[in-house]
Amino acid sequence: MKLLKNFLDFFLSLRTAIWLLLGLILMLFFGAVIMPSREEFSTINSTPLLGWLKDSPLGATWWLWGSITLLSLLAANTLLCSVESLLKKRQHRAWLLIISPQIIHIGFLFILLAHFLSSAGSFKNNAVAYEGSAFLLPNNLTVKVNDINININSSGYISDWAVNIEYFSGNEKIKEDSLGPNSPSFYKGLGIYLKDIQPYPLKAVLLEVTKEPGAAWALVGGILFMLGTITLLILKIKREPY
Repeated sequence: MKLLKNFLDFFLSLRTAIWLLLGLILMLFFGAVIMPSREEFSTINSTPLLGWLKDSPLGATWWLWGSITLLSLLAANTLLCSVESLLKKRQHRAWLLIISPQIIHIGFLFILLAHFLSSAGSFKNNAVAYEGSAFLLPNNLTVKVNDINININSSGYISDWAVNIEYFSGNEKIKEDSLGPNSPSFYKGLGIYLKDIQPYPLKAVLLEVTKEPGAAWALVGGILFMLGTITLLILKIKREPY
């Protein structure tokens, strides 16, 4: 029981949160100094973070491991403090005022979860494709580029473009879609983005294929964080005497 009490006292303390944040700032400061001088970080954005960390030397990544540890402790501190606050003040009349900060905390936790999921299972790669060419996706689907449509204005500049693609599973066509500026294609958790286009001598496109398993959770977390913040501000303003 004493061990449990010490555990709860540690994680339910505001002082703990402050020290964890200070430690995180310190770790990120070390990272800002280390990253420019180590060539290992040139590939950090092309692979899932946890996989990259596993294959990289500890001498370059210790601050990242430390940051992840501190963020995990901060998440536990946030969750337990939110639960304690709700239990202690559940009979309070101004319930919306009490729950608004906890909604902010929940949004923060969802955003952390999103980053963890993307760190464990994200994917990003580029493909150069021509009309009639095809490439394989990580989920064993094939994407065929049917048409590359480029509109060139009277001044000789590209004014618009679109790429028509098809998804295949084996020999079976399962979906048709079109790519354009700021108009990617999504299927089964994968996104295909049109990054660049070449009108001649051969029509070609540079496509980026990504998988972000944490994207939906990040959206939920961002919405909750915003709603909690706005609600708290409105309620605080209403309570202020004029």
